[in-house]
Amino acid sequence: MLEIYNLTKVYSGNRGLYPISFRADKGEAIAIVGHNGAGKSTLLKMLGGWILPDSGRALIEGTNISDRSALARKTGFIPETPNLYDNFSVEYNLKLFARLFRVSLERVVLVMEQFGLLKFRNDQVRVLSKGLKQRVSIARALLSEPPVILFDEPTAGLDYNMTGEIHALFKTLHESGKTILFTSHRAEETKTLATRVINLQEGKMVFDGLPYDKKCNYPGLK
Repeated sequence: MLEIYNLTKVYSGNRGLYPISFRADKGEAIAIVGHNGAGKSTLLKMLGGWILPDSGRALIEGTNISDRSALARKTGFIPETPNLYDNFSVEYNLKLFARLFRVSLERVVLVMEQFGLLKFRNDQVRVLSKGLKQRVSIARALLSEPPVILFDEPTAGLDYNMTGEIHALFKTLHESGKTILFTSHRAEETKTLATRVINLQEGKMVFDGLPYDKKCNYPGLK
């Protein structure tokens, strides 16, 4: 499903992600944990095709992440801050990406229905709550029905109710057979959602195993 070989991205000041390798099987829910600057978001952005690695490679269902056009149908990336077109309506945002992903406009309606967005279809994104924006961002990422979903801090800044809603959606996606990688600073979230944990420290992988393994050495995961 997902194969990563010595993937590397280094920024000025030697921050970034150093050679990292691992495999993920279909249906896993993998939490990428670590302190700020550990390389968590960098990893997801490379797998989502947002940035290119300096070296190494990654394959998603046999598709190399350097092939961005093909990758768009293999991964759905939901960034921490939704990068939507604020002055356009919910429906128009989704239609733009439907064309990009080469999916039917009927799929847009189905996705809006699935995520409870039909009543907001004509609202400009800028007037939506952060929770609703996150829901639109998730809907957009799933337009092409990708097998791999990448969540970067899925509940950051959300209140208790919206966090519960995102968690329920996450579990539904996981139960449907999606492979999910997500970053989180919340230990309870990780223990609730993850089947596996990868701990990054200063750009290096220091642990790969079960959420309750004491060797993980990440606060709250014991």
